[in-house]
Amino acid sequence: MTETLQRAIGAPLDRIEGGEKVAGEATYAYEYEAGGAVYVVGVAATIAKGRVVSVDESSVPDALAVIWHGNAPKLEQVEDGELALFQSPEVAYRSQWVAAVIAETYAAAQEAERALRIEYDADEHDVVLKEDHPRLYTPEKVNPSFPSDTDEGDFDGAFAAAEVSVDATYRTPAEHNNPMEPHATIAVWDGDGVTLYDSNQGVGPVRKAVASAFGIDPSKVRVIAPHVGGGFGSKGTPRPNVILATMAAKIVGRPAKVAVTRQQMFAVTGYRTPTIQRVRLGATRAGELIAIAHDVVEQTSTVTEFAEQTAVPTRMMYASPNRRTSHRLVKLDVPTPSWMRAPGECPGMFALESALDELARELGLDPIDLRIRNEPEIDPESGNRFSTRNLVGCLREGAERFGWKEAPRRDGRILVGTGVASSTYPARRQPSQATARAERDGSFVVQIAAADIGTGARTALTQIAADTLEVGVERVRVEIGDTRFPQAMIAGGSMGTSSWGAAVVKACRMLDARLEEELPVEVHADTADEAAGIEREPLASHGFGAQFVEVHVDADTGEVRIPRALGVFATGRIMNAKTARSQFIGGMTMGISMALLEESRMEPRFGDYLNHDLASYHVAVNADVPRIDVHWLDEVDEHVNPMGAKGIGEIGIVGTAAAVANAVFDATGVRVRDLPITPAKLVDRL
Repeated sequence: MTETLQRAIGAPLDRIEGGEKVAGEATYAYEYEAGGAVYVVGVAATIAKGRVVSVDESSVPDALAVIWHGNAPKLEQVEDGELALFQSPEVAYRSQWVAAVIAETYAAAQEAERALRIEYDADEHDVVLKEDHPRLYTPEKVNPSFPSDTDEGDFDGAFAAAEVSVDATYRTPAEHNNPMEPHATIAVWDGDGVTLYDSNQGVGPVRKAVASAFGIDPSKVRVIAPHVGGGFGSKGTPRPNVILATMAAKIVGRPAKVAVTRQQMFAVTGYRTPTIQRVRLGATRAGELIAIAHDVVEQTSTVTEFAEQTAVPTRMMYASPNRRTSHRLVKLDVPTPSWMRAPGECPGMFALESALDELARELGLDPIDLRIRNEPEIDPESGNRFSTRNLVGCLREGAERFGWKEAPRRDGRILVGTGVASSTYPARRQPSQATARAERDGSFVVQIAAADIGTGARTALTQIAADTLEVGVERVRVEIGDTRFPQAMIAGGSMGTSSWGAAVVKACRMLDARLEEELPVEVHADTADEAAGIEREPLASHGFGAQFVEVHVDADTGEVRIPRALGVFATGRIMNAKTARSQFIGGMTMGISMALLEESRMEPRFGDYLNHDLASYHVAVNADVPRIDVHWLDEVDEHVNPMGAKGIGEIGIVGTAAAVANAVFDATGVRVRDLPITPAKLVDRL
């Protein structure tokens, strides 16, 4: 590798667009100029189940138009039922958009939304998830395509014969994605084509959904999203705001602007399903796992099925000859759950890693030692070799850096304890395309329809291109976030940079071979064949990590504080030390927030989440996370992509909540199995 290569990939390069963002010059979806634009506000249902009988359009005389199922244009093909706006009188959940108002100003649209009179015919609703719900069923698959159930060996016999066992149920509440930039869309029709300025995690799926819904050729739909203010999974698929803006603009013949309010985001943009998880572990006195079972109950909506893959990480995490996992769903009168940072691994590893800690206590073993004793040589689920697996290295490195393990102690009224948990997340890639062009002035332009949702993707791709071309980063310009660029994988599943970077590497290598030709020269690369990996050995590819947490618990109030946390990760080659550190810290912060604060509270009588704003839905702030340290092991995994990288966007949140819960038990002797760990759950038990 040349000196240029060593300086680019891995270097703590500042974000390419950082200056624009700090100066307020980066344009987000709702900020684009659209002459003569109208404002559109979705109207939320005030019943949890039933149907719309009538809409009194005369109640909003200042509105340019009111859209509801009685007058809405019929949509063509809509795969996601949440996008079938105003196609039926049925109300599937409270706060579902059942109408919309269009006005000259946003204030007028808000006033019209409040004044619009809608008559409903309400039915009895069911919104409470229960482990014994009579309508539980087994989905055909869990996200994205895993089998719902697995059963290897003889779990029942092995568990009954185990010398030591744990049988515990863990619960996680509904949690809502709250990116800084709410979902927003501006739609501008020009003849039979439409341009959408939209906040999303991938312009391609938005184009596909709009083209399908409105029956137009995808080439007639352009989606633009160069800057996105966060997503955490909620913008991974198109949301109703996209359809509403497109429909409204078509109806009035003018550009239409839709911004989902913070309160509405708790209904129409997805969330993490609540889970009820039973984990059973059986082991020998020496700490060898001989039986593992992980059974999950979670919810979906009556609109569209979404099954979170909560028990999937248990299938490959630790060695055991007898393993069983299952997922059960119930369709409730609630919004459709969806992706939220590390779907599956995040809630699933909370339960598994908490149960491992409980087993370690029963055995009198150090929790790290128990994990190391059950380290598998091959993937227990597939039987394949791991491309790389450095969990043990993360645990040992973290133990040394953290100072593991101090005995729990009391300092006045403060109870002090420490906890540990493992992290994991799959390392994958999907086909993507990219173009690379050499200009006459010595610069290079790379184009790819990738998305930078605040992760630093644009910067990492610049570094990848510069290294491949063996030039300085100042000579490379990467353009993203536009359907006019080659199609690419969405920013999701921690495989954005892995997928996009592979396409950029291929394009830049192709371009490098043609630099002797007359400039400008442009090449196009497609990684479909490489991503398929048909001729490669099938390998199990995952990132791993270890989370260490110290907690201080006030014995009088039950308040939990976290003075320090450490994450150590093995996630392949790091593309940018600065943005990677930011991603790890962000994930761990979100995990602490999950452990101590986040909870969407369902009110059964009304069938809605009560705390649908940031005043009452609490997230971690600076005072909650005073010091987080991160470290990563030197690792290169070229089995996943030519950069040797694995995804890092989600692994930071995985395991953090379990480490907090384990530390709370260490400090107090109180095991909290239902998140979040609030003072009310501790104070009477201390």
